[in-house]
Amino acid sequence: MAGEITRTFKGDAPLSAAKNPDVAGAGLPESDGEVLVGRSVTINRARAELYAFWRDFNNLPRFMENVESVRDHGNGRSHWVIAAPAGRRVEWESQIVEENEGSLISWASVEGSDIAHSGRIEFRDSSAGRGTIVTATIAYDAPAGEIGRMIAKLFQKEPKIQARRDLRRFKQLMEAGEVSTSKPPHAAPRAD
Repeated sequence: MAGEITRTFKGDAPLSAAKNPDVAGAGLPESDGEVLVGRSVTINRARAELYAFWRDFNNLPRFMENVESVRDHGNGRSHWVIAAPAGRRVEWESQIVEENEGSLISWASVEGSDIAHSGRIEFRDSSAGRGTIVTATIAYDAPAGEIGRMIAKLFQKEPKIQARRDLRRFKQLMEAGEVSTSKPPHAAPRAD
């Protein structure tokens, strides 16, 4: 991993790991396996409320379909466990590299993580004066390169698809208090 490579997302400040030498590069090196995902959604809630909910990483499995758990170790460092295709799990340590209270959280995986990734979540007031625009931008090196991405798509776990679904579920949870699902509810035992 190149240590001082940075990536700039749409003219924003570069995602930089210079603040913490444990972070495995702030962006990802240019490679055939690199994928950049960006998605936005407008949510009819106050920016501060959405930021606070997201910043409590224990909330993320409530709306991120493949996130099994996130343990916050403090000082901006956390451990993630993700359900991967074919019944596998992927785990990594992540470090917050930039945070602006109420508006921005950016992170990068630490050196030695199973997946090299970085990203940011931004919260900004809607120009229409109603709600908050939430934008997630993620860069990652797909496991096993192109083959890994094809397998992930086959199992519908590909991050471009998941990012859209996760933001939609976040919107549902914050506006309606629950995430709708097409899965049938658990049936009660039938009396004979």
